[in-house]
Amino acid sequence: MEPIHIPQTQTVALVNSLGGNVEFKTDYPVPVPKRNEVLAKVLYTGVCQSDLHTRAGTAAGSDGNPITDIKLPHVGGHEGIGRIVGLGPDITHSAGIKVGGLVGIRFSSRICRRCEFCLAGTEQYCVQSTNHLHHEDGSFQEYIALDADYLTLLPDDVDPMVMGPVLCAGLTAYKAVLNANIRPGNWLVVVGAGGGLGHLAVQYARAQGALVIGVDTGPGKREFTLGLGAQEFIDFAVEDPVKKVHEITGLGAHAAVVTAGSAKAFAHACEMLRIGGSLSCVGIPPGRPCLETPICTIVIKGLRITGNLVGSLKECMEAVDLVRRGVVKPVIQVRSFRELPQVYEEMEKGDIAGRVVLKIAE
Repeated sequence: MEPIHIPQTQTVALVNSLGGNVEFKTDYPVPVPKRNEVLAKVLYTGVCQSDLHTRAGTAAGSDGNPITDIKLPHVGGHEGIGRIVGLGPDITHSAGIKVGGLVGIRFSSRICRRCEFCLAGTEQYCVQSTNHLHHEDGSFQEYIALDADYLTLLPDDVDPMVMGPVLCAGLTAYKAVLNANIRPGNWLVVVGAGGGLGHLAVQYARAQGALVIGVDTGPGKREFTLGLGAQEFIDFAVEDPVKKVHEITGLGAHAAVVTAGSAKAFAHACEMLRIGGSLSCVGIPPGRPCLETPICTIVIKGLRITGNLVGSLKECMEAVDLVRRGVVKPVIQVRSFRELPQVYEEMEKGDIAGRVVLKIAE
């Protein structure tokens, strides 16, 4: 194999301050892989709603307050696909790691492997974890250094163009459907069904045998959602989703997955559910909005409410495999790296069906 040329500088999409504009810098240093790290060349990356909110300084933490503890200046992106081009020294677990191999660049970047959450296989909650959204530069750059002990090693036969969104949106949607605890033939509502997260939730729910009702609004969203395999579509700008869900299902849905980052989307979601139903919360609205469901309703109907913060590496590989086998098919728009600011504008307007993927490598 001929030696791989690795430049000293690269182009990145940089944000210098919270609420600041994206600036493209062409002289940003290419990282040198340290002990137990690999260097990957980024090929493609999805654009997530959380990138938009974090850049704007409106992303909410677990206490409802904006997250301000962010590395600045910062390179965002956490749905990347790269190819390994260099190995750092002293890689302790080298099985499967090879120059030329495909790797994923996910939300989680490093974990401690020792806390109770890591030991339980729920390392996305690691108390000492870092991530590419807040702490480390992410996939909006040409080269990235990754922890060799927590690599998302991908099969050689995956399509790098479509796999990026699976690493965050797909994984989160897959986890949300698992947490909804549905059985084949159950009714499941996906609120925000036409979006980057929602259109994958529709498909992962169908893969579990659910009958899906998509809720969204906007030009083409009905045809788009039904084309993904949803049995029904409700335009919330025209119809009352709660009333319509009960008309379709009789007793109410067995589960609802809310992927939209809108307070209104969550407010009355529990009212769609039947006795014993599950609400799976995914989207994170800014501020501290609340579910407008009386406690008596939750108790008497035996409702189950769960949150979903991405998923584990094992669950990620399960989500990847369903895409690799063609069971789930991400709907993507491939755009150039330099179009990121325009993509953010379109996301704010809700004009994007499916997921935008940026082509990073030329």
